Amino acid sequence: MKEIIAKIDNPLSELISDEIFELLESHGLIDDKAVRDYQIRKKFKNLRASKISAGDAIDSIREEYPYLQFDTIRKIVYQISK
Repeated sequence: MKEIIAKIDNPLSELISDEIFELLESHGLIDDKAVRDYQIRKKFKNLRASKISAGDAIDSIREEYPYLQFDTIRKIVYQISK
């Protein structure tokens, strides 16, 4: 009998393995908001690297996260790491 394993979507794949992510997720140790903010910062950095203006980059990100205000995304991408 072959076991079917559901493929998880690991948004932190460049930082941790799928197995580690799945283990942390199963124990409720993943902060979804922090992961979302990390993805937003990464996308903003990539857009800026391709010569897109900061305002246009934020507008592009808002299309993916329409529930976030422009200023909220701006605060996320310019947030200084603690």
